Amino acid sequence: MKYVRVLMPISLMVVLAVAWLVTSHHETQATPGEVKLIAPGVWFREGELKDKGHCNNIWIEMKDYLIVVDANFPSGAEACLADIKKTTQKPVKYVFDTHHHGDHSYGNPVWTKLGATTLAHVGVTEEMKRYEPKRWQDTAKERKDVASLNLSTAELPKQTFKEDKMVLDDGSRKVEFHFLGWAHTRGDGFVYLPKEKILCTGDAVVNGPYNYMGDGNSANWPNVIAKAKKFDVATILPGHGVPGSKDVLGGQQQFFVELRKAVGAAVKSGKKLEDLITKQGEKATATSIKLPDSVKNWVDNESLGAQVEVVYKEITMDKPHGEILGGK
Repeated sequence: MKYVRVLMPISLMVVLAVAWLVTSHHETQATPGEVKLIAPGVWFREGELKDKGHCNNIWIEMKDYLIVVDANFPSGAEACLADIKKTTQKPVKYVFDTHHHGDHSYGNPVWTKLGATTLAHVGVTEEMKRYEPKRWQDTAKERKDVASLNLSTAELPKQTFKEDKMVLDDGSRKVEFHFLGWAHTRGDGFVYLPKEKILCTGDAVVNGPYNYMGDGNSANWPNVIAKAKKFDVATILPGHGVPGSKDVLGGQQQFFVELRKAVGAAVKSGKKLEDLITKQGEKATATSIKLPDSVKNWVDNESLGAQVEVVYKEITMDKPHGEILGGK
């Protein structure tokens, strides 16, 4: 197998190591496109979501190779790779897709072309087979980085696991891959570093108003997070938003509890969907539903209407929106 080989200036290594020593895990801040050392050998890059649609990336140093969390879009993969080259000379051996969405997996061909193995829970492959090639082809019409790959559909992960847990341990570091159930997608994967007490959550847990619910299961989402809360965690590295403490898990969980509580009460009182949201064409642009300030970090008024619509349909149709949405 060919690996992605990267180089790191010694001076930069020293600066970044010092930065880690003086920065609290809970106080780690980041800006889009910036790289932060979270723990020795664990790096976080916040994706340029607003301008480029990129997700966050994490890379983890093993003894002789790297594990990258999320393939990103193709342009995000290239940006991530450029920053990896500034931090370590070790090769990228594995790239873990936390789920099937394009901003987390459409960069797969960039990594495999360079010799890395893309890895995921089997649920990611099943989701791709369910929704592709339509989503890939629709995205290629809007994104030059996807179109430039000249592929007819998304590239599936090269290696998958069916169990709820897979472990890579080379003696220098232990990395666990977990499947905890259907939250954001049917294939949500978590990456846990037990020694460092770091949990990489993909989009099952975000730190901010970034919850896309189209393929989700909002009723089960809090249950998945409840399982994640059982890990001994000091630092959360989300799929979108800045790193945070374990409190991010509780906040994300409570957001869904409050959202379903509010919409459920409206349904019980006889409210119709048109009573709860305002739409322009097919897009929900506003809602009369109000959520408590305790979850305001996860609330965006522009997207709350769409989230209310998803939950309303789930409750009234008694099935996850991922099933309502369909797919093969």
